[in-house]
Amino acid sequence: MLSLLFTDFQALRLCGENAGLPRRGGPLYKSGPPVINCWHGGGVVNEKRKRLLLCLAIPLAVGGLSAFFTRNGMERFAALEKPPLTPPGWLFPVVWTILFLLMGAASYLASNSGGNRPAVGGALALYALQLAFNFMWPVIFFNLGWYLFAFCWLVVLWLLILAETVRFYRLSHTAGYLMLPYLIWVAFAGYLNLGVYLLNR
Repeated sequence: MLSLLFTDFQALRLCGENAGLPRRGGPLYKSGPPVINCWHGGGVVNEKRKRLLLCLAIPLAVGGLSAFFTRNGMERFAALEKPPLTPPGWLFPVVWTILFLLMGAASYLASNSGGNRPAVGGALALYALQLAFNFMWPVIFFNLGWYLFAFCWLVVLWLLILAETVRFYRLSHTAGYLMLPYLIWVAFAGYLNLGVYLLNR
């Protein structure tokens, strides 16, 4: 499932190792088997590396900002009645960090899938929209305490993620698969959100 992503990482690594080799008209020369041609002294490699880092950084930044703005709301949450299967508090940032990295990797694969421009642009626009909804949900839930509205917001977010997963899958199967843990976790978050609302009315 992750073979395409690993292939990109391996290409970046090999090109990085060969970036300093002598060049004549573009191809690289050294003894032994042929090596990857790193266009213009690794320009393509550097561009891919920057794009990958950017794709990983964007969701992490969104999540980090949201956590910063809602840090005071966690005290209120700790005092609430919670439904069964509620994880310990320390698990939430761990899971979200992993999910943000996965969705960042998925957006990288989708943007580099070679699909037609409108399809890629539409998928990335939907990706940005669901990130905006993701950013706002903790504010609504933790800071404002609007638990029912937060649940409705989360349902819309889940539908956006589902649509995004389908679009990513059409561009890159691996990108679509990488979105599945996010989809499952938000469904579970919906259960927790609704449970908090029902138990604390």
